[in-house]
Amino acid sequence: MWRNLWETHTGKVCGAGAGLFFGIIYLFFGFWNMLVFMFLLGIGFWIGSRADRGEELIPLGPVYDWFRSRKRRLK
Repeated sequence: MWRNLWETHTGKVCGAGAGLFFGIIYLFFGFWNMLVFMFLLGIGFWIGSRADRGEELIPLGPVYDWFRSRKRRLK
C-alpha cells in the first residue's frame, strides 16, 4: 500500500511532508523565525549548488566592479 502510494503520488507525499514539517516549525518557533530559517536554508543551498558545479562560492567580482564604477563617477 505505502509503496504504491509513493510510486503514484510522490509529489503529493513530499509536499504533504514538507507542509507538515514547516507547520511544526511555525507552531514551535513562530512565523518570522521560520522565514529567517528558510532564507538561511536557501542561501546554504545556493552556495552548496555553486560548490557542486565548481563555481566561485560567493561571486564578489561583480559587486567589486560595481562599487569601483560608482566611485569613479563621484570623482
